Formats: sequence, structure tokens, C-alpha cells
Amino acid sequence: MPGRIGELRALIHEAAAEIDAIGPLAESIKWGQPSFTPARPNLGSSVRIEARQDGTHALMVICTTDLVEQFKELYADTLTFDGKRAIIVPAGPLRHRQALKHCIQLALTYKLRKRQAGLSV
Repeated sequence: MPGRIGELRALIHEAAAEIDAIGPLAESIKWGQPSFTPARPNLGSSVRIEARQDGTHALMVICTTDLVEQFKELYADTLTFDGKRAIIVPAGPLRHRQALKHCIQLALTYKLRKRQAGLSV
């Protein structure tokens, strides 16, 4: 995958590789977008990459989760969000790599963290 999509794909794989519990990722195309989820079932939520017409990209998560709210609590002053489903990645050099990786890791371990906290998924 060339360009920004390839850069974000590499970031998603890098984020996953840093957390042993995530393991390998399954890649697919969902709604015409590259989608990444842990290959092991019931571990995390998917992360999709959306190329937007304004030149930005978005890291999309499932809107029925509270993931974007978690991201906002941690990175409201650092990252930009779109509703309950996306982190906006501006055009230009990729900034805030560590914050983006942390959000990706939170998404890819979403169900695992819910189970560990004793919450229903």
C-alpha cells in the first residue's frame, strides 16, 4: 500500500507488535477500506483506514464502542477526532506517532480489557 495508507498500515502493525497479547493481525477490506483486527477472536476491535477527499485520513473504530471517548480522555489536546468513530490524521508529516500507536493498541485489545475489568463486551 503506497503513501499515507501504507504508512498508517505500518504504524498499526508496529503498534500490534509491541503488545504480545495482540499477536498477528488479520487484514481485510471492509466498506472499501483496509481493516485490521487481531487474528485471535474476541481480543479487540478492528481499526480501519479511511482516505478522505480533503486529503486527510482517518483511523476508524466501531462507533458502538466507547473507544473514541477513551482516546479523547487521553489525547484531547493532541489528536483530532470525528464523532464517536475516528481519529483524523492530517495531511503532511505523520505527527503524534506514540499517541496514535497507543490508541491503536487500545482498540486492538478492547474486548480483552473489557473482560479483564469484568465488564460485558
